Amino acid sequence: MKIGLFSIGLDTYWGQYEGLLPRLQGYESEIATHIGEMGVEVVRGGMVDNEAKSLAAASLFSREEVELVCIFISTYALSSTVLPLVQRVGKPVLLLNIQPEAAIDYARLNAMGDRVRMTGEWLAHCQACSVPELACVLNRSGLWYDIVTGYMQDPALWKELEEWMAAARAVGGMHSGRMGILGHYYGGMLDVYTDTTLQSLTFGTHIELLEMCELRELRDSVTSTELQGKLEEFQTTFRVSPECSERELERAARTSVALDKLVARHRLTSLAYYYEGRPGNEYEDLITSFIAGTTLLTGRGIPVAGECEVKNVQAMSIMALLGAGGSFSEPYAMDFRDNVILWGHDGPGHFNMAEDGIALVPLPVFHGKPGQGLSIQMSVRQGPATLLSVCENEGKVHLLVAEGESVPGETLQIGNTNSRYRFPMDIREFMNRWSKGGPSHHCAIGVGHVASKIEKLAALMKIPVVRIG
Repeated sequence: MKIGLFSIGLDTYWGQYEGLLPRLQGYESEIATHIGEMGVEVVRGGMVDNEAKSLAAASLFSREEVELVCIFISTYALSSTVLPLVQRVGKPVLLLNIQPEAAIDYARLNAMGDRVRMTGEWLAHCQACSVPELACVLNRSGLWYDIVTGYMQDPALWKELEEWMAAARAVGGMHSGRMGILGHYYGGMLDVYTDTTLQSLTFGTHIELLEMCELRELRDSVTSTELQGKLEEFQTTFRVSPECSERELERAARTSVALDKLVARHRLTSLAYYYEGRPGNEYEDLITSFIAGTTLLTGRGIPVAGECEVKNVQAMSIMALLGAGGSFSEPYAMDFRDNVILWGHDGPGHFNMAEDGIALVPLPVFHGKPGQGLSIQMSVRQGPATLLSVCENEGKVHLLVAEGESVPGETLQIGNTNSRYRFPMDIREFMNRWSKGGPSHHCAIGVGHVASKIEKLAALMKIPVVRIG
């Protein structure tokens, strides 16, 4: 993912204050190095100190297809050097109001005894001077921007910038995402139904409609070598219960190989699925052997949501792109004695998020669904956690997010994922506020507190976000 970085200054200064220009260029290089260490490619536009250089930098950033433009305000600069660039590039803008030091060394400056040198020293610290001017012009133009303020040795500054870069990377991942939809919705879950065109318009996601017969064909072609390799992967990834029969393990492994091939053939970055058909239909053997394979995909960063929960697999994708995991979940029960809510789900989990590993167990009945087969059982790692839901109301998309803690305690050993979560409010208030926020009954759970990154992603994508707590 590429971001554009350039400095702004006033070319009149360079002939007036010796050494000012190279000093400011050095600050830009330092910023570029820091940002480059955050996992993005930095395209540098240099010092833009007049309108001609602004247009040249705009051409560079457009050719390089940057996702985000960072403007380092190195000293006072004219807004006329910024507006043409941001208009032409058409990408979100961050104004970097970064001083070289926490404060001017007033005694040293005032002791210089040369007002030219003294003014040059002040101008090297004059970043804040242009912030209101630039903000005013961008406000009047209707262009999106945000401001990052701090100084070079300020840990809070670099933490905030790292969050912006993480959000920008996730935006790039969503824009290039390819979601597969296999089967159909779980009938009657009106909250789950979605406008897939709206999802593509909002996130840039390509949606590939897949056929069960294609997956069946891939499954029928699985070789004995591929089957054995997948069975070995089960043993290394899962705690395989002795209750799992050889037949069920082979059935799940064969389907897992086919799912891997389906994902590779269509270059999928996520998958939503559900299927029933008539009892005993030829695809029942497929759909009831999904959970192990889809758990492996989810843990590898290709989120899979059951019940054809398209909106929630988008939320899981955001979590995955932010490095927070992203596991399919729904409210399971409320524990009023301990002020916690149990959240979990049947179907695929995220094995990298598990507290004590992930067990593969047989289920004689898939509750509310046809058939039987293998399922996974796990709890999300204890510690900070974030809930995210992609919501669709009145033809518009918004994000709903909350932070809490995955805490120890009793959970249900029923062959599902489920964990205990505590929030910074009474669970009565939390459930009421969360539900009124407009989610479906599903959400994505990630490890760590990443709500501020999600808010930045939402800002870059111009999606409203509601935060509970």
